[in-house]
Amino acid sequence: MAVKTLRYVVLSTTAVLLTVAVAVFALTPKQSDAIQNKNQDITLEILRKLDRKHFVDLNIDDTLSARFLDNYLERLDPNKAFFYQSDINEFNQYRSILDDQLKNGDNSAGFVIYARFKQRLEERLQKVIDLLEDDSIVFDFSKKESINSDAENTDWLKSASAGDDYWRKRIKSFLLSQKLSEEEPGKARNQLVKRYSNQLSRVQKNSNDDVYEIYINAFAELYDPHTSYLAPRTAENFNINMSLSLEGIGAVLQTEDEYTKVVRLVTGGPAHKQGELRAADRITAVAQGDNGELVDVIGWRLDEVVSLIRGKKDSIVRLQVESSDPAQKGTKSIRIKRDKVKLEDQAAQKAIFTVKNNNEIFKVGVINIPAFYIDFQAYRERDPNYRSTTRDVLRLLNELETEGVDGIVLDLRNNGGGSLQEATTLTDLFIDKGPVVQIGKGDANSTTRSRYEAHYRGPLVVMINRLSASASEIFAGAIQDYKRGLIVGSQSFGKGTVQSLTPLDSRGDLKITESKFYRVSGDSTQHRGIIPDISFPELLNNEIIGESSYETALVWSKTKPVAYSQYLPISKVLAPLTERHNKRIAKDPDFIHLTEQQSLLDQFTDRTIISLNEKVRLKEKSEFEKATLQLENKRRGSKGLEKYNSYDELKSSNEKRNLENAAKAGTTVIDTKEDAMLREAGYILKDFTELLSRSVKSKVAVTTN
Repeated sequence: MAVKTLRYVVLSTTAVLLTVAVAVFALTPKQSDAIQNKNQDITLEILRKLDRKHFVDLNIDDTLSARFLDNYLERLDPNKAFFYQSDINEFNQYRSILDDQLKNGDNSAGFVIYARFKQRLEERLQKVIDLLEDDSIVFDFSKKESINSDAENTDWLKSASAGDDYWRKRIKSFLLSQKLSEEEPGKARNQLVKRYSNQLSRVQKNSNDDVYEIYINAFAELYDPHTSYLAPRTAENFNINMSLSLEGIGAVLQTEDEYTKVVRLVTGGPAHKQGELRAADRITAVAQGDNGELVDVIGWRLDEVVSLIRGKKDSIVRLQVESSDPAQKGTKSIRIKRDKVKLEDQAAQKAIFTVKNNNEIFKVGVINIPAFYIDFQAYRERDPNYRSTTRDVLRLLNELETEGVDGIVLDLRNNGGGSLQEATTLTDLFIDKGPVVQIGKGDANSTTRSRYEAHYRGPLVVMINRLSASASEIFAGAIQDYKRGLIVGSQSFGKGTVQSLTPLDSRGDLKITESKFYRVSGDSTQHRGIIPDISFPELLNNEIIGESSYETALVWSKTKPVAYSQYLPISKVLAPLTERHNKRIAKDPDFIHLTEQQSLLDQFTDRTIISLNEKVRLKEKSEFEKATLQLENKRRGSKGLEKYNSYDELKSSNEKRNLENAAKAGTTVIDTKEDAMLREAGYILKDFTELLSRSVKSKVAVTTN
């Protein structure tokens, strides 16, 4: 199911609320007119700027009006937990007129709908709290019943009684999950009471600015997921984040339904160094210090969650998260020391390992590039020793060549991007003068170029995965188009758009997508990302991670190619390379394990009908644990390792390894022994070099168009 919520933050950015924000509507006519006039000016200015600047030209017509209404309703009530079908029927009067209202700067429909949402939410949460506080109500976990977790494919509540039944099952599902996690029943009920009481207490604190921001962004994100209106408070937090002036944990967060989800970790940040938090984990509670009480944050606004997470350098924050790792089901607590992201913690690293085939030793040089960074201040001050990705990689290349490596693997896995300038200059180390990336609308493009002769001309393999994004995709795309090296791994993120932040004369700011990145071949990196020449298995779910997970993401497209050079006859060697790779991984215990893990996860995580029967849930849990244990022991047996006697022993070993990894995280050590994918990239590099030596008779590039 595609991700519906489209705002995200890095470290400490604020985003719009989605599920429980409500406004105070007890306004005098004079106050109401003032709000409408203020919002009218903002709306008209937003429409003008979107029309002039956005990459996409949308027709503001009845079709868009219907999409706008649906998107707004989904933003307010993504789980279809509060509105009744009768409410939706009533709101359908706006289905073909919201476009006309927008053109007049009229936002009144948004406030009318929100008022109903506020009413329904307050009524429902109070009933839920009353139910939970009634000790005479006992939940029977022996009954055969279930709940559908797929809101996208369910109907709106038919009536108040249907809502009662839905919420009874929702509460029952939570309590059963807590029971299976050996949580004390009374504590679990109290946790829910506190959660919904907190939501109710915050309901009355929301402003009309908040309501307007939700409403207008339900429209803005129809253009694309990265276009949004930032009210003054949101803009302030966004600017704080962009300057990295506040300490935090170093994570990209977004709201998904009622949860705060981790999109990715900032390389070199506190969470990355700690080692336990993962992409797609969902934060359910936050505590301050080692002894602070966990505050339930399900249903909170993203900026409110972020305000709890960030804090003074060296202070402790504890996160309770629902793990995205199916082998670590349930919630876990993660302790992180807050800090700033330091440039040196994002620096490129190197390592060397050898692969052997047919008694031949091949020396592989590895350069891990966690981010595309540059010390802008030192660069502007003309410091001759300023740090940057390109300068660090150049130094590492020289060191590796001195150490006699036979080829280079550039590891861009989990590299979320960074400086476009660095993506260009890094490419410049591997190709001669020529275009690197096009930026623009269709045919009206500007081209960023490399300016020097290539520094390294030896064999090259570039590794990517689903978390390789933006600048990583520009670099990998250029290497692939120039046929300068081989791309291996899994499909990248697909973030191929350019945003700018424009202050509004009326109030606030507008973040707007103005252009796309295009490869020299004319293909965009948007949505599709980079497709590797040789694919590796990937446990990250593309449906919940990546640009394509956003329903309004701009589509992949092409523009005219530019003149560029191709260096190597990769098409001639790709088939035998892939054949050798497939033969090797068919016998490799780690790759076999990854493939079988994928199948197991698909089987157990694609379920949308959740049983509320304790015996059924226990059986499902036992089956999953048994299958997980069997897969791991199969892998260990193939590698001559001692097998685990139980799932608990496996889980304990994983937790111990996570702690060990946390202790090592942020150091300059690259795992060349246990990283099966890196090891296989080394074998591919060796085969690549061997096969090319048979095909390439000269290093003269062939010019193409």
